[in-house]
Amino acid sequence: MNNFKNPPSLLELARQVRLNDYKLKQGFRQIFGTTVFGYLHDYRMQQAYMLLTTGQMKVREAAQAVGYASPSSFNSAFKKKFGVNPKAYQVKKNKQEI
Repeated sequence: MNNFKNPPSLLELARQVRLNDYKLKQGFRQIFGTTVFGYLHDYRMQQAYMLLTTGQMKVREAAQAVGYASPSSFNSAFKKKFGVNPKAYQVKKNKQEI
């Protein structure tokens, strides 16, 4: 998670933990109930959610902060995860604080 903005490939990660990629994928799913990159995706989305909750970052900045180069990809991923696009979430959050 220390390198979630620019994660290693699955093969690089397997080498780091001294497993082959099949064993890594199998063991990870068994323990965490998701894939390595599914877990990474959820972590990134949670980080973005927290960044947008504070209201100190714009959507584009939050997307870049969690490793998305494309704002449209980030918007799609955020909406899929939370059911609302990030800008709408941020506007709703700001209204609740007033």
